Formats: sequence, C-alpha cells, structure tokens
Amino acid sequence: MNPLGIVKRHITRPPRDAVAQLSRFGVATLHEAMGRVGLAKPVLRPMYDGAALCGPAITVLLQPGDNWMFHVAAELIQPGDVVIAACTTDNIDGFFGDLLATSFRARGCAGLVIDGGVRDVKTLRQMDFPVFARAAHAKGTVKATVGSVNVPIVCAGALVNPGDVVVADDDGVVIVPAADAAEVAAAAAAREANEESKRLRLAAGELGLDIYKMRERLAEAGLRYVD
Repeated sequence: MNPLGIVKRHITRPPRDAVAQLSRFGVATLHEAMGRVGLAKPVLRPMYDGAALCGPAITVLLQPGDNWMFHVAAELIQPGDVVIAACTTDNIDGFFGDLLATSFRARGCAGLVIDGGVRDVKTLRQMDFPVFARAAHAKGTVKATVGSVNVPIVCAGALVNPGDVVVADDDGVVIVPAADAAEVAAAAAAREANEESKRLRLAAGELGLDIYKMRERLAEAGLRYVD
C-alpha cells in the first residue's frame, strides 16, 4: 500500500499510567533500560534549554517544504500526545512555528519532534512549548502535497509507530514501543535505584574501579601500573 495520502483516525495508545511512569525518567535511563535501543540520531536537539516531553506518538509524514499534514494531524491530537514528524526526503525548511504550536497546544499536545526545521523559536520558548528539531530555519513552507498521518515513520533513524511513547530531553529523543511501555518503566525504575546506590558510594569517595570490580579484568586485559 502506498503510505502517502493516508490518515489513520484511531490509534492504540498505551495506558496513561504507563506513560506517566515513563515521564519520570530521562532519555539515557530509558535507552539503557530497553537494552540500548530506541534512540533517534543526535541531530535532533531541543530548541530551548530545559525542553522536555513525553507522550504517545501522533506520527506525521511530510513532503519537502510542505506542512499541510500538520494541519491534518491537529484534528487527531488527544491531550498528552506528542506529534513526531519525518519527511519523504531530506529537508530542513521551517515546517512549524508559533501558530501551529498554538493550535497544537489548544488540542492538548505535549510537544513536537521533527526531523526537519522549525521557526519562531523565541516565541516557542516564551510559550514553553517543547520542540525538538534538526534545525532552526526561517524558510517558510507551502500546503500543496499530501503526506500521511498515523502511519509508521522513521524519524532521524528511529522507527516510530503511532501510539509509541516519545520521550525527549537534553540527552536526545528515545522511542518506547507502546506494547513495552509498562515493562520499560519498571526496568527504568530498577536501574535508577541501582544507580542511586552507586552514586552514594561514589560520593563517599569509593572508586568505580572497586564498585564495578574492574581491577582483575584490567589486569587480564594487560593494564600495568608503573611507579
């Protein structure tokens, strides 16, 4: 089936409590908890310091230089959703700005991730509307060619299905499959608890060499100390 020209009205979102649990953790923790998978390429950066988001994905496939599908997607947003967009070809035009952010926020959108450009960054910062993008670019777009909404996309190298949980912070963007949301949240909680115990030991002056039992392995690897 041609993925263009399709708008899927209804998607399956993970339970709200699972999304809420995931929102407690940073991108690095979730990435590790999933077995070091799910990261988008680090070309996606927050458009202002402190931006962060977490929510089920409304996926958008854009055409180059055309933001028509964002207006289509706005109708499908439910409170807490994150809009995540890719383009059919490499393009960093300013697909998104303060007017679309106003529309998305009115629908309850938790933020935007886009493998492309955005503009009106100063206003987005003032609105505190979280946006993660590849570029800030003032170049405008048209509304002339259809893409799709709520189809699987690849955004900055990460596969995203509608309803997957998108989490983004200063460390980047990670995608948690909807079916795994509760399991990943539990694994992240366990990992965070383990890290906190190590943090206390490191703060007390204990060395990672001993906490992680590295000395014997380093010797086996051929490391020698010379006085």
